[in-house]
Amino acid sequence: MSKATEAGLTPPPLRDDCFALPAGVDWTPVDTALERLRVGLDRVVGQETLPLEAALGRVLAADVVALRANPPEPNAAVDGYGFAFAALGEGDQTLPLIAGRAAAGVPLGHAVPEGSAVRILTGAALPEGVDTVVLEEDVSANAREIAFRAGVTPRANTRRAGEDVAAGDVILRQGVRLGPAELALAAATGLGAVAVFERLRVGVLSTGDELVEPGQAAGAGQIYDANRVMLLGLVGEMGFAPVDLGRVADSRADLRQRLDDAAGRVDVILTSGGASNGEEDHMSALLREAGAMQTWRMAVKPGRPLALGLWGGRPVFGLPGNPVAALVCALVFARPAMGVLAGRGWALPQGYLLPAAFEKHKKAGRREYLRARVREGCVEVFASEGSGRISGLSWAEGLVELPDGALEVARGDAVRFIPYASFL
Repeated sequence: MSKATEAGLTPPPLRDDCFALPAGVDWTPVDTALERLRVGLDRVVGQETLPLEAALGRVLAADVVALRANPPEPNAAVDGYGFAFAALGEGDQTLPLIAGRAAAGVPLGHAVPEGSAVRILTGAALPEGVDTVVLEEDVSANAREIAFRAGVTPRANTRRAGEDVAAGDVILRQGVRLGPAELALAAATGLGAVAVFERLRVGVLSTGDELVEPGQAAGAGQIYDANRVMLLGLVGEMGFAPVDLGRVADSRADLRQRLDDAAGRVDVILTSGGASNGEEDHMSALLREAGAMQTWRMAVKPGRPLALGLWGGRPVFGLPGNPVAALVCALVFARPAMGVLAGRGWALPQGYLLPAAFEKHKKAGRREYLRARVREGCVEVFASEGSGRISGLSWAEGLVELPDGALEVARGDAVRFIPYASFL
């Protein structure tokens, strides 16, 4: 007789699957969790006005309106010779050339007589009497006249005033993150400063007795804290303001004190570790004590426990302690939520359908994210799905997202690849 039988215990079936659903437990689907976050959050940051040179990466707090047109006046698109098209006759053309030239920022200053031509350079405002430009390479010229073949069309090689943007147009919408292209557009239409939201301050805290600072000596049973430096870097790449909250041991009192301090310094808190329901999972326990806690057993791999709550009025995302799961949950759940808090609005990453360079049998019940990269137009996945294989995060260039249901992926099948950059 086995010891289990003597004790009156019946062992559960051996499933060898840590992601199998426990009996009677309903896990939260990814789409359900995302929708709850989308409707339950709002912007928490204030706004300020910054000069364009200081606004890179910031989020617009108001629509931006062009102060003047771009281009502000008709101008030449090439180096060549300008004239009035209506003065041309049939066949090849010979036109007298007047003295002077029009250049960008140095207008001719007087009208061009009908039937004459003038030297004009790229970007120069079209003088009165000029509506068409013939390309320099298509012209024979001397000091007195030019000659060119028939076939030039009306308004050739010219730009109309406001053909890109008209004065008064809304050129950038509230919630847009300003990159170099957006700054160029604002500058070209007369803006010197813009109203932006203040940076979302995101605190990053690691928990666990087993953690040691990178570079220090590690004892038996200890591991280096990879999560904090990873998440701080991720927050910075996303355009938010990372705040290092350090690490705290598995002490409820110490964690409470650290959270109290963080609530006065940041707008949102990301923690890793302690998000489940074990006896050392102090993060979830403290959030429950505060009366503002939801523990979602996420139907996602890698991942599962995700603690969401409020501490001192600050949203808290309790991420899993495993670095792979912490990164995936930060990208999939925390990133769109922080976008709302920062004034950027709700946005999910852009994915692309590409042929698989792998085979996969996927069980039903949870969404899966595989570390992946693209080679020769096909998606490769990391050799191991083990969530402890941190090297796979660096090897990868993004994630393959597999849907919630059962799936057989064969080589060549279309799969959804999401580049890391799509989350930023």
